[in-house]
Amino acid sequence: MKSPYDIIIRPIITEQSMEDLDIKKYVFEVAKDANKIEIKKAIEEIFGVTVIKVTTTNVPGKQKRTGAYPKGYTASWKKAVVKLSEDSKNIEIFEGMA
Repeated sequence: MKSPYDIIIRPIITEQSMEDLDIKKYVFEVAKDANKIEIKKAIEEIFGVTVIKVTTTNVPGKQKRTGAYPKGYTASWKKAVVKLSEDSKNIEIFEGMA
């Protein structure tokens, strides 16, 4: 069984993700083989919050030029958007960012 810290890799902190903090939506990079149920349990265990909804997206790697060779790709990864319940507390990592 995987640890919750193996499932949740890092928070995604961008302008677009910071706009949804007031409606309690948070964005994380997660393990590529993690499903929505595992992501929900990991977020609830790590941060002590109540998760209502999880949506996931596979982000493909972008094509990049690598010197003399014309093609190379960045790594592909998986993104999860987590919606918390209204009575749930905020996640401290994102405090003071917006």
